[in-house]
Amino acid sequence: MFDLANFTPWTLFSDVGILCGLLLIGKFLRVKIRLIQKLFIPPSLLAGLLGLIFGPNGLGWLPLSGNIGTYAAILIAVVFGALPLSSPSFKVKEVARRVGPMWAFSQLGMLFQWAVMGLFGLLVLRLIWPDLNAAFGVMLPTGFYGGHGTAAAIGSAFDGLGWDEATSLGMTTATIGVIVAILGGLLFIKIATKKGQTSYLADFNQLPDEYRSGLLPEDKREPTAIGTTSPISIDSHMFHLSLVIVAAFGGYMMSKGVKMAWPKLELPVFSCAFVVGMLIKLAFNKAGAATYIDPRTTGSISSSATDLLVACGVASIKLGVVVKYAVPLVVLTLVGIAVTIFSVFYFGRHLNRKDWFEKSIFAWGWWTGTMAMGIALLRIVDPKQASRAMDDYALAYLPCAPVEILLITFVPILFAAGQGLWLMLGCLVLSLLILVLAKRLKWWVPGERQK
Repeated sequence: MFDLANFTPWTLFSDVGILCGLLLIGKFLRVKIRLIQKLFIPPSLLAGLLGLIFGPNGLGWLPLSGNIGTYAAILIAVVFGALPLSSPSFKVKEVARRVGPMWAFSQLGMLFQWAVMGLFGLLVLRLIWPDLNAAFGVMLPTGFYGGHGTAAAIGSAFDGLGWDEATSLGMTTATIGVIVAILGGLLFIKIATKKGQTSYLADFNQLPDEYRSGLLPEDKREPTAIGTTSPISIDSHMFHLSLVIVAAFGGYMMSKGVKMAWPKLELPVFSCAFVVGMLIKLAFNKAGAATYIDPRTTGSISSSATDLLVACGVASIKLGVVVKYAVPLVVLTLVGIAVTIFSVFYFGRHLNRKDWFEKSIFAWGWWTGTMAMGIALLRIVDPKQASRAMDDYALAYLPCAPVEILLITFVPILFAAGQGLWLMLGCLVLSLLILVLAKRLKWWVPGERQK
């Protein structure tokens, strides 16, 4: 909860200063400690863990305010506001022609994890622990498929609907998910190399040092942005930052406006920010000025916000909530890992004709941790991106994104209204329909896969 009574601009400055310092410490640890390098633990996660241990929810040595959980909710609005400004335009026919099977794999994995875990929470866990919230099961996909960003979004929505423990539970599963993504991914890669299932990596020890340390040598550095405005008028980075912040702030105002008009309707700020971002991009397209938006710059802003979001989210976890739900949380996590392994490697083997393992290991990193973890694991097995898995996923995910945003938006609303069971059954039915479609269109190939 935001502590307005004790908040000043210097409170914000102090919190950001401490969090940025923790990010730098996390990066230093990644560079210097071999175990952290071998496990590919991101500095943002290290920063969050340090904030959790030494911050107000731990030992209390760091003077972080009680507002860091609210910062996560704001940062996810920034991330979603930047998404439309960072995404290329696409045509449905192009997606269907080129990456139909990849779309089916991505969409199926999303819906299947939400459906199975939501139903598991409703129909199994609540029989054992009747006092659990009806939405306890969806805390697994909130953290695994969604990551810390979705945990912040859904947590803040549930908080507004009367369940203030959701954020800590979502952040906990997201943190566990990143660890599972790393440890499980490295294990699967080592097994696959021994079985000859990898197309571009014969030996796990072939990895270059920059993948482990995260520091790029001079000959491998590339620009992360292109200036589209002259600094004599406005700095290009400030121009793009303004676009993203306006999208996020516009989402906040839209959410408040809807709440004023219909008090019982609580639209999440991040969903509204995505809509405002789309409107900004549409306006630039109509004005013939779309080329002045550099997707790499807005993507960099989004990535920076994500790093801070992870640090804030992990540091804001209330350990008392985790201890309170420790046993059902362990059960939920173990079942979630099993469901995700099945989704990734069973569906992956049958919906990817070529380079199935490379595409599946990317999905493993994404569906347990974050998109960044998926990219990191993919780069291990496909360092030269010969499989084109990233290109295919980028195109296939575009039609998946609206479904994901609708899920994140309406899961809290419908569960709070007692309609969670029907939503999860709907997701399961859609999963089955995608399987039927894949088989009818001959995207599904039975039997052993070719590499």
